[in-house]
Amino acid sequence: MSIEIKGHVERGFEAVADAFAENFETTDELGAGFALVRDGQSLVDIHAGWADRKKSSPWTADTIVPVFSTGKAITALVMAWLVDRGRIDYATRVSAVWEAFGANGKDRLTLAEALSHQSGVPGISEEMDPSEWFDRETMERRVAEAEPLWAPGDGSGYHPITFGVIADAIARRVDEKGRTVGAILKEEIAGPRGLDFMIGVPESEHRRAAEHMLPPKPPFLGAANPAKAAAFLKPWSSPGRRGTAVWRSAELPAANGHGTAGALAALMGPFACQGQLLGEAFVGAETIAQALREQTSGQDRVLPFDLSFASGVMINRDSGHFGPEPRAVGHYGFGGSCAFADPVRGVSGSYVMNRQREVLVGDERAIRLIDAAYRCLDAK
Repeated sequence: MSIEIKGHVERGFEAVADAFAENFETTDELGAGFALVRDGQSLVDIHAGWADRKKSSPWTADTIVPVFSTGKAITALVMAWLVDRGRIDYATRVSAVWEAFGANGKDRLTLAEALSHQSGVPGISEEMDPSEWFDRETMERRVAEAEPLWAPGDGSGYHPITFGVIADAIARRVDEKGRTVGAILKEEIAGPRGLDFMIGVPESEHRRAAEHMLPPKPPFLGAANPAKAAAFLKPWSSPGRRGTAVWRSAELPAANGHGTAGALAALMGPFACQGQLLGEAFVGAETIAQALREQTSGQDRVLPFDLSFASGVMINRDSGHFGPEPRAVGHYGFGGSCAFADPVRGVSGSYVMNRQREVLVGDERAIRLIDAAYRCLDAK
């Protein structure tokens, strides 16, 4: 039985819709969306399937879904906005704006290094209650006091959730109104432009959130080490309670952004278009150039593969995770979601879904869509 695809497809991009349908026909896809934007104009914005495991609620244009770590790219955009307004610089030491963070040898770490997973605090090694992740001040204190597991600034070790704790702590201290990452996103970036992406979902919007299905087994993480244990393997490595009201409403800038594919693709636009958002000036081209400058590359200390990071986004290089362009950037989220931006072609895109796979980067469903999109782009 064929899937009914709804939304918008520009002429010449029908192959993307075909690839989207193929995901439903050849995999266990349940509900999903995909969007592609070029120079601020929508080329593709489609959705299909179901928002719940019982298949009682169709996925609609208003369905929002958690994208997990894909939202790190949007946190990176918020930080770029702060840099562009002169509130901080990528070369600024974190301890200069958050003095307590400098404890235990973390005092020389810069903002760019923090956003490229180099703080040495990929998680919390000491025992704690998982619910503490929902307490902003407690988690800031824990991260500030933590002893780094490697020399800060000496290469990446993926920070699943502490990335967001650090970014949010910096944002609140440098923003002129003391706002969180989620509040800045809502008030300055997504909200005024009608872009349906949130970090911290109001209870009134929970009804629109898709139910996500966990994969049948955990992702492969490779051989254990102290950094990997702190990041993923401790009973308190994550807050748990995914999909609950408290989790949806919490602001976890590294882990629980919710939104639509169209909004996410649009928000990646500044990384593709020299700072322009929806065709209008947003941040300066020089700020974006700094944001996309490579900070670290090579074997990650936490994830079992090589990674290249700029300030908050992954760099494609030759991985093919974000299409054929080596200079493309983006981020994947646990289970398969992704967002990407190609600064050469001026193109950004996003894939979101609610049936998760045990992959951390490079889900086949996303790759199929991105590859189809590039075939269409290159044919024009």
